[in-house]
Amino acid sequence: MTENNQEEFKKELGLLDGTMLVVGSMIGSGIFIVSADIARQVGSTGWLIAIWLLSGIITMIAAVSYGELSAMFPNAGGQYVYLKEAYNKLIAFLYGWSFFAVIQTGTIAAVGVAFSKFAAYLIPAVSDENILYEIGSFKLNVAQLVSIVTITFLTYLNTRGVKNSKTLQTILTIIKILSISGLIIFGFTLAAKASVWNANWTDAWTPRAFNTETGSWFPIGGTALITGISAAMVGTLFSSDSWTGVTFIAGEIKNPKRNVGLSMFLGTFIVTVIYVLTNVMYVAVIPLNEIAAAKSDRVAVVASQYIFGDIGTLIIALMIMISTFACNNGLIMAGARVYYTMANDGLFFKKAAKLNHASVPEWALWAQCLWASVLCLTGKYGDLLDFVIIIVLIFYILTICGIIILRKKMPNAVRPYKAVGYPFLPVLYIIIATAVCISLLFAKFSTCGWGVLIMLIGIPVYYAIERKK
Repeated sequence: MTENNQEEFKKELGLLDGTMLVVGSMIGSGIFIVSADIARQVGSTGWLIAIWLLSGIITMIAAVSYGELSAMFPNAGGQYVYLKEAYNKLIAFLYGWSFFAVIQTGTIAAVGVAFSKFAAYLIPAVSDENILYEIGSFKLNVAQLVSIVTITFLTYLNTRGVKNSKTLQTILTIIKILSISGLIIFGFTLAAKASVWNANWTDAWTPRAFNTETGSWFPIGGTALITGISAAMVGTLFSSDSWTGVTFIAGEIKNPKRNVGLSMFLGTFIVTVIYVLTNVMYVAVIPLNEIAAAKSDRVAVVASQYIFGDIGTLIIALMIMISTFACNNGLIMAGARVYYTMANDGLFFKKAAKLNHASVPEWALWAQCLWASVLCLTGKYGDLLDFVIIIVLIFYILTICGIIILRKKMPNAVRPYKAVGYPFLPVLYIIIATAVCISLLFAKFSTCGWGVLIMLIGIPVYYAIERKK
């Protein structure tokens, strides 16, 4: 990337904007629905809270470790740049390839699908059951079109400049934080029952699995428990992802050597606290059986009905619509900067390297919009999650290994900030994340395996591009 290109970005984002981008991109729909699957997989209150807490802690460890890299390389592109500096252009390209093919676009599609599903509570006509066209196994429904329309609108907004999108992001994220905080407070004050709390914490560490057909529990242990925990962590890790978005737009952050890393830490800390408190509220209000058996996994809807009565469903639907809308705005804003940086390296379409009159990579934004819209047509939220999380974890591991590599490769480089707890915390993250990856490949090979294959297809693509150059 040339210095001149870097200077074309407008530095209009402060620490608050960066933090709100992290929080807004992380909190989508996961906290409202994922706990049902966790309860079915591990069957105990202790494990439910522990899995959310563990996911939050390892995310925070990764965030404070990334702070060293963001201070060393305060440029647009973030993780792509870190991988290129630590390894080589091939590894960086595989990340960028996976980022465009699955990671960012798949996440945007999944969040868009979640938005439309909950919009159907307010407007039944936009339900995914409203089929418009059918051919073979493919069905086009209204919910898919709503997802595509929202992604297209947010993309258009982002092409008008970073100022409008950052204002929308900050306002919606503050509303999101306040509304979830309100749900937690009202849950504890209006609907919490000692009998429910005590029952949920009885045998809190005895792992069980839930049979959805019979509505009964059966004990698990050993390999089954490890598999259950790994499967359960797909949802929590996905819900805790996208905190790296602020590194992608480092070129538009004021004082990026300080504010990028600090935004990641503050954002991941705020989200971890919100997630854990929300789940503590769930187990104070809802019997564990009902959490596991929640219709369409909508645990927050069940909690809201206990708290607010029948209108609770509409309240949660509105909250999730705001949450997912803000989430996608942050994802769309951040993602295009990676393609811009790749294009400057000759590893993406040349047009993606151009900034428009508003100093944003408009062509890259529309390319991202197009592919995310195609992925929306799959409509399979769960499969998209599995595809995404395995690749995300692999590149997080590689990036944090990169901190160790760069300490040896560039010992005299200026490091305005150094990774907290180095080398213990980065190594701890690498060990935990590697264990989760291996477990996922065993537990969900049919979907996670495809994710890895998509990543590996990038190798011949890279060499084809290099030969052409």
